[in-house]
Amino acid sequence: MPSDLHSKDVFELDPSAQPLRRTGLTKLTVDIPSSYNPKVQAEQHPQPRWRTPEFMVYYVVFVIALPVMFWIPYSLSSPSHPNYPLYQRALSPGWLFGRRVDNSDNQYRAFRNGLLPLTLLASSFLGLKYVYTLFARQRRAPYDTSNLDHIPYLATFSVLMLLGLHGSSAFKVLTLLSVNYLVGKITKGHKFSPLATWVFNGLVLYAIERNSGYSYATLHSALAPLDAWEGIYPRWYVSFNITMLRLVSFNMDYYWACNRAGIPDTGATLDEKRRPRVNHDLETYSYLNYLAYAIYPPLYIAGPIMTFNDFMWQVKRPLGVTWRTTLNYLGRFVACLLTLEFILHFMYVVAIKDRKAWTGYTAAELCMVGFWNLIVVWLKLLIPWRFFRLWALADGIDPPENMVRCMANNYSTLGFWRAWHRSYNLWITRYIYIPLGGTKNRIVTTVLVFTFVALWHDLSFRLLAWGWLVSLFIVPEVAARYLVPAKKYGGEPWFRHVGAMGAVLNILMMMAANLVGFVIGTEGIKYMLEQITGDWDGIRFMAIACACLFVGVQVMFEYREEEARQGISRKC
Repeated sequence: MPSDLHSKDVFELDPSAQPLRRTGLTKLTVDIPSSYNPKVQAEQHPQPRWRTPEFMVYYVVFVIALPVMFWIPYSLSSPSHPNYPLYQRALSPGWLFGRRVDNSDNQYRAFRNGLLPLTLLASSFLGLKYVYTLFARQRRAPYDTSNLDHIPYLATFSVLMLLGLHGSSAFKVLTLLSVNYLVGKITKGHKFSPLATWVFNGLVLYAIERNSGYSYATLHSALAPLDAWEGIYPRWYVSFNITMLRLVSFNMDYYWACNRAGIPDTGATLDEKRRPRVNHDLETYSYLNYLAYAIYPPLYIAGPIMTFNDFMWQVKRPLGVTWRTTLNYLGRFVACLLTLEFILHFMYVVAIKDRKAWTGYTAAELCMVGFWNLIVVWLKLLIPWRFFRLWALADGIDPPENMVRCMANNYSTLGFWRAWHRSYNLWITRYIYIPLGGTKNRIVTTVLVFTFVALWHDLSFRLLAWGWLVSLFIVPEVAARYLVPAKKYGGEPWFRHVGAMGAVLNILMMMAANLVGFVIGTEGIKYMLEQITGDWDGIRFMAIACACLFVGVQVMFEYREEEARQGISRKC
């Protein structure tokens, strides 16, 4: 799968970071400066296994298995297949090789069809800011290298964008933002502040979800004429989930700054780990800065998520994101976009899933439909996130990369959630996981965290079941790490293979949980399990699939060993 920036390009953002060796491996993964740890590189590591007889066998398995994994969904998507008429109407005219395209996913279709308007919006934002900057520089003191004079522009453009997107509903968003600001400012550093912030934002999310954002006519009949001005994107309450995270971030960062609970600013270089934790002076937590942060145009619609502290440090002390970095990231975004376009033109797995057109499928065919649906879910999230991060990079702001690894390069449940929607994971760690006790109460905290994550996504039983399943599936890995610690047994010849068998179980559980939460729901997974375990053909396929997963995990293990040899420690 396409990856992110080259290591050299990323380290240009942080001059204090040490560059990595330029190898083929670093080009295949997402590079994050804070992941480099010279202590990890200095440790003793096993000799590379890439050219051993064991791995030669693994390569043969890859050469056989990968083409089959592509061929199965492709053959199911053929017009000559008996089930094709069941989902044919869900397909749209395509542009690749005369094929039709599966543009039936509502979430990705909205982004795909709106890509040109979004590009024009981003271009307008950057162009107008460039003009504004030319005038602002004439009034700036020679020694002032910050972007604080950009804050009025950001706030003004943000409000205008909000009006264009949501029409009269923009006033609802601005009202909620203002009330949250007052909650934080009135309670200030009082111990009641976090509770007030969470209760307010929780009730708002629940209310607008249940009432589809409240029409003005619902609020008062005299306001009904305002409903006629809907804007380009009237469903403002859908993106408010993301905005809510920023509201909590501002109030909590302000609360900790009032109590001096963060790290004081010493003037030293701040990396991505320190920026969220270092307090600003209290004057920085102003309404204008808050407004510019909460509806910052490049990240407003879908993220990635930044903390208020991080955003303001990057405004005060620009990182100097180079155009080479931005152009490289643009190239990788285009590669990801084309990858998904290719899949949607040749594998109609989303339409098959939505229309439940899997009658008569074998166990292998059912599993490949499920697997490629998960790949589509991964890509349909990765692409918008990378578009908006690309927009922010072009503006000189470096938000966290949301997808650190390819979905198919994960074997640890804990590691998977650190790499998937990483900015959200960092937000949860800072504002929920650590305040609730972190590793001291890992099981209880994990259940509470994933319950929140599920309800934050959608108030539905399907996602609640997903959250509880994920929490349950973390238990075996935590228990295995406790009973068979790597520090004690890592040098044993059997440890790697036993770990791989446990990792296979992890992968199967993660796939099941995500199929429940984001693809086919509880009924769909029940049908799939019945078909797989209902006869010997299904059981035989699962045995072969587990053997292939075992091989894949061994390659993942060695991949991470290679990263460690280069001093890369991602914990995922």
